[in-house]
Amino acid sequence: MSLAEPIEKVKHILNSMMGKLTGGDKRRAAGKVAVEYGTGGQTFAAEAFGMGRNTVRKGMSEVKTGEEIEDKYSLRGRKKTTEKLPELESHIRAILDSQSQADPKFQTDRLYTNLSIEEVRRQLIKQYGYTDESLPTARTLNTIVNEKGYTVRTVKKTIPKDVVPQTWDIFDNLDKVHEAAANDDTVVRLSIDTKDRVKVGEYSRGGASRVQVYANDHDFGDEFIVPFGIMNVKEKTTSIYLSETKATADFMVDRLEEYWIENGHSGTGKTLLLNADNGPENSSRRTQFIKRMIQFSIDNNTEVQLAYYPPYFSKFNPIERVWGVLEQHWDGALLDSKETIERYIETTTYDKKRLTAKIIDKVYETGVKVSAKTMRIYEQALERAAGLEKWFVRISPQKCMETLAFTVCFY
Repeated sequence: MSLAEPIEKVKHILNSMMGKLTGGDKRRAAGKVAVEYGTGGQTFAAEAFGMGRNTVRKGMSEVKTGEEIEDKYSLRGRKKTTEKLPELESHIRAILDSQSQADPKFQTDRLYTNLSIEEVRRQLIKQYGYTDESLPTARTLNTIVNEKGYTVRTVKKTIPKDVVPQTWDIFDNLDKVHEAAANDDTVVRLSIDTKDRVKVGEYSRGGASRVQVYANDHDFGDEFIVPFGIMNVKEKTTSIYLSETKATADFMVDRLEEYWIENGHSGTGKTLLLNADNGPENSSRRTQFIKRMIQFSIDNNTEVQLAYYPPYFSKFNPIERVWGVLEQHWDGALLDSKETIERYIETTTYDKKRLTAKIIDKVYETGVKVSAKTMRIYEQALERAAGLEKWFVRISPQKCMETLAFTVCFY
């Protein structure tokens, strides 16, 4: 009796079982069915199991001989571009290496280049005689470039060449000071900084807005405001003070004292750890700033530890992150008045906490200095870290009072 009738009855079962097989096993199973079927078995198995007759025929051969035929999938399809053009990769590397630099942070082995893929293509044609037709598409060239460890972007400088020799010692000491402060509830760590002055008026500052905004093309006005920020690093709270004039040393210390008193720290014996960027107005060599901080220490019975970041690394100062958030917040808005700027600051959040803002109307005199003779007296009240004198200064209220006991007054 022919096998056709019973096989037809169980074909769905066979199909289900065949679906679980792959590659050579499926081919050999179809070959067995074809052999058992007899005449017309190749056609039957091919139609029943959805495969070509040549595949069934190969399966029958394996069944009869008992030898499996090796599948050579790697020989199928089109050849890779690098196989057709074996020198292409080395030519691309030669072009890119001449205009590339290493990862500036040395975190990966990837190289960075500012050459576009279109320029790489032009250089391949110009330098190595390729034709436009012989080269692959821009997408394929881009894949080759990325696979070889390059990415198309401009290198950004992260470490200036002229960093001060003490840079890494400064960071090591900062880590120690910050770690000690984090575990000491008697230390209040504040981060201060002055943001670039902000033009007040209907000026275009770039950015984007969800509503149509029209701004003046030129910003020739002379009205501006200078934001000065005080950030409590532990609590992640920030107060912004807006000055209509330059943020001088006197302005900064007045704001610090105002902040210290309003937050209930004055007279409590707590220590102020102050992070700053050693700018011209708050440098540890700025005589007026140091004089005012000594007076601050005495008046509030507060030990002050000045801890500065090294040159070119001010971005590590925690409050710098607040400035970035603020810029994103007001983005393309028209900052046409001091009050508008104040409101934008007060609606800004950092670490889920609202900033506070206050406009300071007082005008401060610029260029105030302390005489060298008087400064020599004040210097005796300071404790500067050995080897890092400019970046780490301790101001003790007791030592200040003892040192200055015979001075007539503070200028």
